[in-house]
Amino acid sequence: MRKKPPGKLLSKTAHQVDREYRILHALEHTDVPVPKTYCLCEDDSVVGTAFYVMSFLDGRIFEDPALPDVTPEDRRNMWHSAVTTLAKFHRVDPKSVGLEKFGRHGGFYNRQLKTFATISESQAQARDKDTNEPVGMIPHYDEMVSFFKDARSQPKDRSTFVHGDYKIDNVVFHKTEPRVIGILDWEMSTIGHPLSDLTNLMGPYTTASSERARTAGRANPAFVEGATPGLPSQEECKKWYAETAGWEYPAREFTWGEAFNIYRGSVIMQGIAARFAQRQASSEKAGEYAAQMKPYGELGWELVQDCKRLIEGSGEKAKL
Repeated sequence: MRKKPPGKLLSKTAHQVDREYRILHALEHTDVPVPKTYCLCEDDSVVGTAFYVMSFLDGRIFEDPALPDVTPEDRRNMWHSAVTTLAKFHRVDPKSVGLEKFGRHGGFYNRQLKTFATISESQAQARDKDTNEPVGMIPHYDEMVSFFKDARSQPKDRSTFVHGDYKIDNVVFHKTEPRVIGILDWEMSTIGHPLSDLTNLMGPYTTASSERARTAGRANPAFVEGATPGLPSQEECKKWYAETAGWEYPAREFTWGEAFNIYRGSVIMQGIAARFAQRQASSEKAGEYAAQMKPYGELGWELVQDCKRLIEGSGEKAKL
Protein backbone atom coordinates (compact mmCIF):
# COMPACT_ATOMS: atom_id res chain seq x y z
CA MET A 1 0.00 0.00 0.00
CA ARG A 2 1.26 3.45 -0.95
CA LYS A 3 -0.43 6.31 0.93
CA LYS A 4 -0.16 9.98 1.70
CA PRO A 5 1.24 10.95 5.13
CA PRO A 6 -1.41 11.79 7.71
CA GLY A 7 -2.30 15.38 8.55
CA LYS A 8 -1.98 18.58 6.57
CA LEU A 9 0.71 18.47 3.88
CA LEU A 10 3.18 21.32 3.44
CA SER A 11 2.97 21.09 -0.34
CA LYS A 12 -0.06 20.33 -2.50
CA THR A 13 2.22 18.77 -5.12
CA ALA A 14 3.90 16.29 -2.74
CA HIS A 15 2.83 12.67 -2.21
CA GLN A 16 0.43 12.58 -5.13
CA VAL A 17 -0.57 8.94 -4.83
CA ASP A 18 -3.39 9.43 -7.34
CA ARG A 19 -0.84 10.58 -9.90
CA GLU A 20 1.41 7.60 -9.19
CA TYR A 21 -1.54 5.25 -9.56
CA ARG A 22 -2.58 6.78 -12.90
CA ILE A 23 0.80 6.34 -14.57
CA LEU A 24 1.45 2.87 -13.13
CA HIS A 25 -1.99 1.72 -14.24
CA ALA A 26 -1.48 3.24 -17.71
CA LEU A 27 1.88 1.52 -18.19
CA GLU A 28 0.70 -1.97 -17.20
CA HIS A 29 0.01 -3.00 -20.80
CA THR A 30 3.26 -1.60 -22.27
CA ASP A 31 6.75 -3.12 -22.35
CA VAL A 32 7.78 -0.96 -19.36
CA PRO A 33 8.11 -3.13 -16.22
CA VAL A 34 5.96 -1.70 -13.40
CA PRO A 35 4.11 -3.14 -10.40
CA LYS A 36 0.50 -4.15 -11.10
CA THR A 37 -2.03 -1.77 -9.55
CA TYR A 38 -5.21 -3.04 -7.91
CA CYS A 39 -7.14 -0.03 -6.63
CA LEU A 40 -7.00 3.66 -5.78
CA CYS A 41 -8.96 4.92 -2.75
CA GLU A 42 -9.33 8.67 -2.27
CA ASP A 43 -11.81 8.35 0.61
CA ASP A 44 -9.91 9.59 3.69
CA SER A 45 -12.31 7.81 6.03
CA VAL A 46 -10.90 4.37 5.13
CA VAL A 47 -7.32 4.64 6.47
CA GLY A 48 -7.14 8.38 7.19
CA THR A 49 -5.65 9.44 3.87
CA ALA A 50 -5.69 8.58 0.15
CA PHE A 51 -3.90 5.38 -0.88
CA TYR A 52 -3.47 2.82 -3.64
CA VAL A 53 -2.53 -0.85 -3.64
CA MET A 54 0.05 -2.37 -5.97
CA SER A 55 1.74 -5.76 -6.30
CA PHE A 56 4.84 -6.60 -4.27
CA LEU A 57 7.99 -6.94 -6.35
CA ASP A 58 10.14 -9.73 -4.98
CA GLY A 59 13.56 -8.64 -6.20
CA ARG A 60 16.71 -6.69 -5.43
CA ILE A 61 17.20 -2.96 -4.77
CA PHE A 62 20.73 -1.51 -4.76
CA GLU A 63 21.49 1.78 -3.01
CA ASP A 64 24.97 1.85 -4.58
CA PRO A 65 24.67 2.35 -8.37
CA ALA A 66 28.00 0.54 -8.84
CA LEU A 67 26.04 -2.65 -7.99
CA PRO A 68 28.42 -4.32 -5.53
CA ASP A 69 28.44 -8.06 -4.87
CA VAL A 70 27.40 -9.09 -8.37
CA THR A 71 29.56 -10.55 -11.13
CA PRO A 72 31.08 -8.19 -13.73
CA GLU A 73 28.87 -9.77 -16.40
CA ASP A 74 25.72 -9.22 -14.33
CA ARG A 75 26.79 -5.67 -13.48
CA ARG A 76 27.05 -4.82 -17.16
CA ASN A 77 23.74 -6.50 -18.01
CA MET A 78 21.95 -4.83 -15.10
CA TRP A 79 23.05 -1.39 -16.21
CA HIS A 80 22.05 -2.26 -19.77
CA SER A 81 18.62 -3.24 -18.51
CA ALA A 82 18.26 -0.04 -16.44
CA VAL A 83 19.22 2.14 -19.41
CA THR A 84 17.03 0.38 -21.98
CA THR A 85 14.10 0.25 -19.55
CA LEU A 86 14.27 4.05 -19.29
CA ALA A 87 14.41 4.33 -23.09
CA LYS A 88 11.37 2.07 -23.44
CA PHE A 89 9.49 4.27 -20.99
CA HIS A 90 10.40 7.43 -22.94
CA ARG A 91 9.24 5.72 -26.12
CA VAL A 92 5.65 5.32 -24.84
CA ASP A 93 3.32 7.87 -26.43
CA PRO A 94 1.24 9.42 -23.60
CA LYS A 95 -1.78 9.60 -25.91
CA SER A 96 -1.58 5.86 -26.60
CA VAL A 97 -2.24 5.12 -22.90
CA GLY A 98 -4.78 7.89 -22.35
CA LEU A 99 -2.47 10.30 -20.54
CA GLU A 100 -1.88 13.03 -23.12
CA LYS A 101 -2.92 15.57 -20.43
CA PHE A 102 -0.60 14.15 -17.76
CA GLY A 103 1.62 17.23 -18.13
CA ARG A 104 2.36 20.17 -20.39
CA HIS A 105 4.04 19.51 -23.72
CA GLY A 106 7.15 21.54 -24.59
CA GLY A 107 9.20 24.07 -22.63
CA PHE A 108 10.01 21.68 -19.77
CA TYR A 109 13.37 23.17 -18.83
CA ASN A 110 12.05 26.74 -18.92
CA ARG A 111 9.27 25.76 -16.52
CA GLN A 112 11.83 24.12 -14.26
CA LEU A 113 13.94 27.28 -14.25
CA LYS A 114 10.95 29.39 -13.28
CA THR A 115 10.06 27.04 -10.44
CA PHE A 116 13.62 26.76 -9.13
CA ALA A 117 14.10 30.55 -9.21
CA THR A 118 11.26 31.09 -6.74
CA ILE A 119 12.38 28.22 -4.53
CA SER A 120 16.06 29.18 -4.49
CA GLU A 121 15.40 32.83 -3.66
CA SER A 122 13.34 31.82 -0.63
CA GLN A 123 15.88 29.23 0.50
CA ALA A 124 18.78 31.68 0.24
CA GLN A 125 17.09 34.02 2.71
CA ALA A 126 16.66 31.38 5.41
CA ARG A 127 18.74 32.28 8.48
CA ASP A 128 20.53 30.02 10.91
CA LYS A 129 18.61 29.70 14.15
CA ASP A 130 21.76 30.23 16.25
CA THR A 131 24.03 32.51 14.20
CA ASN A 132 21.39 34.40 12.17
CA GLU A 133 23.60 33.93 9.10
CA PRO A 134 21.64 33.47 5.84
CA VAL A 135 22.06 30.30 3.82
CA GLY A 136 22.97 32.49 0.85
CA MET A 137 23.00 32.02 -2.90
CA ILE A 138 24.36 29.07 -4.83
CA PRO A 139 27.74 30.00 -6.41
CA HIS A 140 27.38 31.40 -9.95
CA TYR A 141 23.60 31.02 -9.65
CA ASP A 142 22.69 34.03 -11.81
CA GLU A 143 25.26 33.16 -14.48
CA MET A 144 24.06 29.56 -14.67
CA VAL A 145 20.41 30.58 -14.95
CA SER A 146 21.26 33.12 -17.66
CA PHE A 147 22.98 30.38 -19.65
CA PHE A 148 20.20 27.84 -19.19
CA LYS A 149 17.56 30.39 -20.22
CA ASP A 150 19.29 31.20 -23.51
CA ALA A 151 17.30 29.35 -26.17
CA ARG A 152 20.41 29.20 -28.36
CA SER A 153 22.17 26.98 -25.83
CA GLN A 154 19.25 24.71 -24.97
CA PRO A 155 18.90 21.14 -26.28
CA LYS A 156 16.29 20.37 -28.91
CA ASP A 157 12.89 20.49 -27.24
CA ARG A 158 11.27 17.07 -26.73
CA SER A 159 8.17 15.93 -24.88
CA THR A 160 7.81 12.42 -23.49
CA PHE A 161 6.82 10.86 -20.22
CA VAL A 162 9.49 11.51 -17.58
CA HIS A 163 9.88 9.72 -14.27
CA GLY A 164 11.39 12.67 -12.40
CA ASP A 165 13.87 10.69 -10.27
CA TYR A 166 15.01 7.74 -12.37
CA LYS A 167 18.12 6.15 -10.84
CA ILE A 168 19.43 2.74 -9.87
CA ASP A 169 17.95 2.73 -6.36
CA ASN A 170 14.48 3.42 -7.77
CA VAL A 171 14.41 0.26 -9.89
CA VAL A 172 13.91 -3.32 -8.73
CA PHE A 173 16.04 -6.06 -10.26
CA HIS A 174 15.03 -9.71 -10.56
CA LYS A 175 16.16 -11.86 -7.60
CA THR A 176 18.63 -13.84 -9.67
CA GLU A 177 18.58 -12.47 -13.22
CA PRO A 178 20.30 -9.23 -14.34
CA ARG A 179 17.15 -7.41 -15.45
CA VAL A 180 14.77 -4.75 -14.19
CA ILE A 181 11.37 -6.06 -13.08
CA GLY A 182 9.88 -2.77 -11.93
CA ILE A 183 10.29 0.98 -11.45
CA LEU A 184 9.29 2.65 -8.17
CA ASP A 185 8.71 6.17 -6.77
CA TRP A 186 6.60 7.87 -9.42
CA GLU A 187 5.40 10.95 -7.51
CA MET A 188 7.35 13.39 -9.72
CA SER A 189 6.36 11.81 -13.03
CA THR A 190 4.96 14.09 -15.72
CA ILE A 191 5.41 14.97 -19.38
CA GLY A 192 8.78 16.64 -19.86
CA HIS A 193 12.18 16.42 -21.52
CA PRO A 194 13.60 12.87 -21.53
CA LEU A 195 17.16 14.19 -21.23
CA SER A 196 16.38 15.08 -17.61
CA ASP A 197 15.83 11.42 -16.71
CA LEU A 198 18.86 10.19 -18.64
CA THR A 199 21.29 12.67 -17.07
CA ASN A 200 19.88 11.88 -13.63
CA LEU A 201 20.59 8.19 -14.19
CA MET A 202 24.07 9.05 -15.51
CA GLY A 203 24.81 11.29 -12.51
CA PRO A 204 27.43 8.95 -10.99
CA TYR A 205 29.42 9.16 -14.23
CA THR A 206 29.15 12.97 -14.29
CA THR A 207 30.62 13.36 -10.82
CA ALA A 208 33.07 10.42 -10.65
CA SER A 209 36.24 12.30 -11.65
CA SER A 210 35.31 15.77 -10.41
CA GLU A 211 37.36 17.34 -7.63
CA ARG A 212 34.35 19.56 -6.82
CA ALA A 213 32.15 16.48 -6.47
CA ARG A 214 34.73 14.83 -4.19
CA THR A 215 34.74 17.97 -2.04
CA ALA A 216 30.96 17.78 -1.89
CA GLY A 217 31.09 14.11 -0.99
CA ARG A 218 29.15 13.28 -4.15
CA ALA A 219 31.77 11.41 -6.18
CA ASN A 220 31.59 7.63 -6.47
CA PRO A 221 35.13 6.42 -7.31
CA ALA A 222 33.70 3.16 -8.64
CA PHE A 223 32.55 5.11 -11.72
CA VAL A 224 36.02 6.28 -12.74
CA GLU A 225 36.56 4.57 -16.08
CA GLY A 226 38.16 1.14 -15.64
CA ALA A 227 37.78 1.12 -11.85
CA THR A 228 34.94 -1.41 -11.63
CA PRO A 229 34.91 -4.63 -13.68
CA GLY A 230 31.82 -4.92 -15.84
CA LEU A 231 30.62 -1.37 -15.29
CA PRO A 232 29.88 0.08 -18.74
CA SER A 233 31.27 3.43 -19.83
CA GLN A 234 29.02 6.43 -20.05
CA GLU A 235 29.35 6.37 -23.84
CA GLU A 236 28.15 2.77 -23.93
CA CYS A 237 25.12 3.70 -21.83
CA LYS A 238 24.30 6.61 -24.14
CA LYS A 239 24.59 4.27 -27.15
CA TRP A 240 22.26 1.69 -25.57
CA TYR A 241 19.74 4.41 -24.81
CA ALA A 242 19.85 5.80 -28.35
CA GLU A 243 19.42 2.35 -29.92
CA THR A 244 16.25 1.72 -27.89
CA ALA A 245 14.75 5.20 -27.73
CA GLY A 246 15.31 5.97 -31.41
CA TRP A 247 17.14 9.26 -30.90
CA GLU A 248 20.48 10.39 -29.51
CA TYR A 249 21.88 13.56 -27.95
CA PRO A 250 24.88 15.44 -29.41
CA ALA A 251 27.71 15.93 -26.90
CA ARG A 252 26.87 19.57 -26.24
CA GLU A 253 23.17 18.75 -25.56
CA PHE A 254 24.08 15.95 -23.19
CA THR A 255 26.58 18.17 -21.36
CA TRP A 256 23.91 20.88 -21.09
CA GLY A 257 21.64 18.29 -19.50
CA GLU A 258 24.39 17.20 -17.10
CA ALA A 259 25.00 20.82 -16.07
CA PHE A 260 21.29 21.39 -15.49
CA ASN A 261 21.02 18.22 -13.43
CA ILE A 262 23.85 19.39 -11.17
CA TYR A 263 22.25 22.85 -10.93
CA ARG A 264 19.00 21.16 -9.90
CA GLY A 265 20.92 19.14 -7.31
CA SER A 266 22.48 22.29 -5.86
CA VAL A 267 19.00 23.80 -5.41
CA ILE A 268 17.91 20.64 -3.59
CA MET A 269 20.98 20.85 -1.33
CA GLN A 270 20.27 24.52 -0.70
CA GLY A 271 16.81 23.47 0.46
CA ILE A 272 18.34 20.98 2.89
CA ALA A 273 20.69 23.75 4.06
CA ALA A 274 17.70 26.03 4.66
CA ARG A 275 15.85 23.40 6.69
CA PHE A 276 19.03 22.62 8.63
CA ALA A 277 19.55 26.32 9.37
CA GLN A 278 16.07 26.52 10.84
CA ARG A 279 16.52 23.15 12.59
CA GLN A 280 13.67 21.62 10.62
CA ALA A 281 15.69 18.86 8.91
CA SER A 282 15.01 15.39 10.30
CA SER A 283 17.93 13.55 8.70
CA GLU A 284 21.08 13.08 10.77
CA LYS A 285 23.11 13.82 7.64
CA ALA A 286 21.34 17.12 6.90
CA GLY A 287 24.37 19.14 8.00
CA GLU A 288 26.61 17.20 5.61
CA TYR A 289 24.23 17.76 2.70
CA ALA A 290 23.95 21.45 3.58
CA ALA A 291 27.73 21.82 3.34
CA GLN A 292 27.66 20.32 -0.17
CA MET A 293 25.63 23.17 -1.68
CA LYS A 294 28.54 25.43 -2.60
CA PRO A 295 30.96 22.85 -4.09
CA TYR A 296 28.05 21.32 -6.00
CA GLY A 297 27.14 24.73 -7.37
CA GLU A 298 30.76 25.18 -8.47
CA LEU A 299 30.58 21.83 -10.27
CA GLY A 300 27.47 22.99 -12.12
CA TRP A 301 29.33 26.11 -13.24
CA GLU A 302 32.26 24.01 -14.46
CA LEU A 303 29.90 21.93 -16.59
CA VAL A 304 28.34 25.09 -18.01
CA GLN A 305 31.83 26.14 -19.11
CA ASP A 306 32.35 22.71 -20.70
CA CYS A 307 29.08 23.10 -22.58
CA LYS A 308 30.03 26.58 -23.79
CA ARG A 309 33.29 25.22 -25.17
CA LEU A 310 31.43 22.48 -27.03
CA ILE A 311 29.02 25.03 -28.50
CA GLU A 312 31.83 27.33 -29.55
CA GLY A 313 33.74 24.41 -31.03
CA SER A 314 30.73 23.50 -33.15
CA GLY A 315 30.49 27.07 -34.42
CA GLU A 316 26.85 27.36 -33.36
CA LYS A 317 27.30 30.42 -31.18
CA ALA A 318 30.66 31.91 -30.26
CA LYS A 319 29.54 34.33 -27.56
CA LEU A 320 27.26 32.29 -25.33
